[in-house]
Amino acid sequence: MSALTTLLSPLEIRVLGVLAEKQRTVPDSYPLTLNSLLAGCNQKTSRQPIMEVSEAQAQLALESLKRYSLITETSGGRAYRYGHNVDGVLRIPSQSIALLTALMLRGPQTAGELRIACDRMHNFADISSVEAFLDEMAERPAGALVVKLARLPGAREQRWAHLLGDAPPVQDTLPPSSLDTTASPVLADVTLDEVATLKARVSRLEQDLASTRAALQRVCAELGMPKDLWPEGTSS
Repeated sequence: MSALTTLLSPLEIRVLGVLAEKQRTVPDSYPLTLNSLLAGCNQKTSRQPIMEVSEAQAQLALESLKRYSLITETSGGRAYRYGHNVDGVLRIPSQSIALLTALMLRGPQTAGELRIACDRMHNFADISSVEAFLDEMAERPAGALVVKLARLPGAREQRWAHLLGDAPPVQDTLPPSSLDTTASPVLADVTLDEVATLKARVSRLEQDLASTRAALQRVCAELGMPKDLWPEGTSS
């Protein structure tokens, strides 16, 4: 990867991605103060995974990225401001930086999803132009920056992932022959991340239900009513 010869940590990737994103989306506020950088790292939208980054963790990530010349630091007013140097280190065009930024911040995506995710950073004419820049990054002589993942069960399109950090999860890179091709068409567009989110929601609902059941049983006990008014295992 040009001058970048090591894999970055998830936190370093998040910091770098936020700086690259904000340069395009809020140019009047760029370079960013540490507080603005933290807000971008801890956003609840357009981020996968969601993170809770502390000021100390962000500072450590910035110091680490400086060693690879990926971060610029300027002093002005009361606070230091930070920018990125992805273009100087990786030597890729602005269109590729936009795609790489979307992958760093949102995880694996299809070319169509990337076109939408990059809309505020660069307006790609069509999906074929997105794919052209992705192919270019995947075939770089200096080292691939992205990789096309194996198609998920039932999915119509393959997703892309960046290679700045650890390799994508094993379940994302299984060869097509090992995937279940009998998946229901209803689940064709459901990603692994969406499944994980649904499981987390179900878990929270079960916890809420358990708390409600316990509260009802306490009320029944106080009123002298049967404790099995809402027996364990009943959902309604």
